[in-house]
Amino acid sequence: MADLPRSAAGDRSPWLIASIVSIATFMEVLDTTIANVALRHMAGGVGASQDESTWILTTYLVTNAIVLPVSGYLATALGRKRFYMGCVALFTLASLGCALSSNLPMLLVFRALQGIGGGGLAPVEQSILADTFPPERRAGAFALYGLTVVTAPAMGPALGGWITDNYSWHWIFLINLPFGALSIFLVSVFVKEPQAVRDDRKRFLVEGGGIDWVGFLLAALALGSLQVVLDRAVIDDGFWSPTVSWLTFACVFGFVALIPWERRQARPAVDVRLFGHRSFLAASLIMFLVAFTLFSTTQLLPQLTQELMGYDATTAGLTLAVGGIGTIFVMPIAGRITGLVQPRWVILAALLWSGGALLYATRIELGMSFWDVSTLRILQVVALPFLFVPITTAAYIGLPPDKTNDASALINLMRNLGASVGISVMNAAVVHGAQFHQNRLVESARDTNPLWAEQLRQTEQALRQAGVGAWEASQSALSQLAGQVQAQAQVLSYIDAFWLLGVAVLVLWPLVFLMRDLPKGAKPSGH
Repeated sequence: MADLPRSAAGDRSPWLIASIVSIATFMEVLDTTIANVALRHMAGGVGASQDESTWILTTYLVTNAIVLPVSGYLATALGRKRFYMGCVALFTLASLGCALSSNLPMLLVFRALQGIGGGGLAPVEQSILADTFPPERRAGAFALYGLTVVTAPAMGPALGGWITDNYSWHWIFLINLPFGALSIFLVSVFVKEPQAVRDDRKRFLVEGGGIDWVGFLLAALALGSLQVVLDRAVIDDGFWSPTVSWLTFACVFGFVALIPWERRQARPAVDVRLFGHRSFLAASLIMFLVAFTLFSTTQLLPQLTQELMGYDATTAGLTLAVGGIGTIFVMPIAGRITGLVQPRWVILAALLWSGGALLYATRIELGMSFWDVSTLRILQVVALPFLFVPITTAAYIGLPPDKTNDASALINLMRNLGASVGISVMNAAVVHGAQFHQNRLVESARDTNPLWAEQLRQTEQALRQAGVGAWEASQSALSQLAGQVQAQAQVLSYIDAFWLLGVAVLVLWPLVFLMRDLPKGAKPSGH
């Protein structure tokens, strides 16, 4: 790789570097999904109420969202390798602090520090990969890296369920310690800070690269407020809540002020001008959509199986893990195909498959077996490698080589925003959908409806034959049928959610035609 002056591999194999930088992201993404499963146990351990417990997740997501868009800026200002190792160290030490927390305020402080450290990992890692591999070989590198991003969310719920069912919630954080220590050691020994990247930092400092405090604060205001609104809107009754209303105003103000300010800065904290590149814009929007569907369904399926099918946390997590295993085998194929076929065509085929799989998931019913649910998940995620790899590859086509840090930060921001928005929107859709369907079903649950009357009569008769008294049988039969109505309303709301996701994916596929072609065999510009 002598013709790649920005390569972090030096005289070592670039594949070794790709493997090393994947460790920390796997740790961070895995920890996030594990924490979701163990939330109830953590709340009990620190004496938090159910409402207060959501801040354990929200605090992490807020600080993570704030750091993500400015991580490229900070990597350039502080030095890419130095910034990356600092993020890994902070995340690891904060994990230890979380495990040792004895009360809610202490846990929230360390979760905030975890979010700061975790927010800088993925952007720097993808920047390193983009600089270490030429454009025509990036697909394979991102396929290797993508194993961490795609499989960790699938493994997290199963592992988290197993840990919380069999051990203490503290181990959810303690398992990060060996991963973090290993990552810091390997990065310090094997990852090189190339001279071209050092020159970027020197030029940044010589040109007066002071901190863009205004841009940083506006980004923090906009993204921090947005994350809190997304997490609290359903809990706090939406815009009827003064807190949600004021934070929504702060979010809108932050974004409205941020964009024109950053467009005028020579060294913006958030380089919004990158969205002027059509391939990057299209890749960012599709990445948002992919994360929207992946993370929302990652929450909906375990929620469905635990609430309505009686699964415990471990079994519910295993339905996702089965799909994750499938992606492990498919990911190398996706990297190979993306290296042979233009990314836009791979993305188009994968979007059509994903949309069809989500519409197929509308076949869900309460009597489904574990393998029926797992099959639905496999169909949903088997196309993810054919989305993640070409999207990440296409995002860098045509960008100046010194913009890989900023581009990586923004593409990961779009992924995280897609996940947060997807989870919030689809949870709200399920809650309101269940209320809508229950109202409709209750309208037909009247004695004047012969089907309802017959079902009520048969249930009451069965109870009386079992020895239940007449009055008790009448009340119990009515209660049982009311429970069935409520369960059916919830199932219908999940069906609606999958239908909406499928339609969204199928409607937005024309975005692929904004993407530029990947140069075949061309020397990477600027490398």
